[in-house]
Amino acid sequence: MNGKWKSSGLVGLGVVAGVLLGINFSAIAQREARSPLPLPEIQTLAEVFGNIKQGYVEPVEDRKLLTGAVKGMLTELDPHSAYLDPEENKEFETSIRGEFGGLGIEVGTEDGYVKVVSPIEDTPAAKAGIKAGDLIVKIDDVSTKGISLGDAVKRMRGKPKTPIKLTVARKGENRPLEFTLVREVIRVQSVKARLIEPGYAHIRLTQFQERTVEDLARAIERMYKESNGKLSGLILDMRNNPGGLLHTAIGVSAAFLEPRTLVVSSNGRLPDTKHEYMATPEEYSFRNREDALRGLPAAVRTVPIVVLVNDGSASASEIVAGALQDHKRAVVMGQTTFGKGSVQTKINLSNGAGMKLTTARYYTPSGRSIQAKGIIPDWIVAETAEGAVRNTRMREADLANHLTNDKDPDAERKAAVPEGKADEKRDDSKPPVRFETGSKDDFQFQQAMNLLKGLPVKGEKSKELPPKTAEVKK
Repeated sequence: MNGKWKSSGLVGLGVVAGVLLGINFSAIAQREARSPLPLPEIQTLAEVFGNIKQGYVEPVEDRKLLTGAVKGMLTELDPHSAYLDPEENKEFETSIRGEFGGLGIEVGTEDGYVKVVSPIEDTPAAKAGIKAGDLIVKIDDVSTKGISLGDAVKRMRGKPKTPIKLTVARKGENRPLEFTLVREVIRVQSVKARLIEPGYAHIRLTQFQERTVEDLARAIERMYKESNGKLSGLILDMRNNPGGLLHTAIGVSAAFLEPRTLVVSSNGRLPDTKHEYMATPEEYSFRNREDALRGLPAAVRTVPIVVLVNDGSASASEIVAGALQDHKRAVVMGQTTFGKGSVQTKINLSNGAGMKLTTARYYTPSGRSIQAKGIIPDWIVAETAEGAVRNTRMREADLANHLTNDKDPDAERKAAVPEGKADEKRDDSKPPVRFETGSKDDFQFQQAMNLLKGLPVKGEKSKELPPKTAEVKK
């Protein structure tokens, strides 16, 4: 295999593009001795290649066939091992850094078109007047009808200072609106924090990026300053957070745990995959930066915390939730998480491409495997008072070729039948419920506040907890 192991450390959810947990590895020479190549299978590959070259209805380039074979080798392993062509590899690196050339629009799909969920403040989209709810019907005169969301995002991203034209259909307007924008460097803010009311803070993590630990530290310091040095409770909101960088997950956990506390461990075939990650600057400081957590108030390690998660919370989110739950540092509330407990290593190849290879499983401090099971909250709380009124998402256990849970043989059954009635009240005939996160309409958020204040919670205590039940410390 060409190329070398890359020390990147990423964790996340494969279907969301940002998904891996990497670990530093020794040279490939330290591998155990390779077995001889299986000659009959190699011969079959050559026969298939030859037949395609000779008899396929149209000529096919050798590069396309060989790249397809490489992709097949990886995708047949599990849902998270993958080949990234040079362009995809570069895009992947860009997304993890949290900045890219683009317009500053959060998008989704509706009626086969690209829909603006929200323009990001002070970006080309917001300055041009793009609004939430707008349907982007054309990108540079190319219709978006039926186009995949990923392809639409690729078309809108590009080099800073390059122009792009969007044609938008807006409710209340008789004809489409045209906007000519100039791309700029967009920096995604992964940490959003505010005081909900005196003494209570809400910190939302949307991804785990390179500067998330630094941004979290600044947010915590600001929350304490605004509350005159005292917080009575904190909500750490990681709902729909697909993951990101491993060192960031350790740093976020370390902000609330005592120094040198075990955050997560991993185990695989290679010696360097057998590792315990502690809450230390050596594990979470990125590229030899200074310890971002050194100035945090000591009180942040004792403030009562509720962690909000759902089935869109994956990998890095699950590492943080599992660590705080196992150490009885926080109460986890919401719905069972996605269940991605496998480790992927990012490898750069000699042709500019890359690959993600599953190399290990990771475990919470108490030794639980999250794989195909997820983190089961201490409190099961539905999205609304009427239940989970939204479309069912896939979990890890639903993905083809997923790894099994080596610690819990019943993990997949438990993931298929979510814990508690609150998780079962799901009506897929209704559209996804929409509300502003942290608002009075955010049912789970309001129940988290009730728990912090000692008020009744509309939910169910989980029947399956870690060895010792987590409680909010008062």
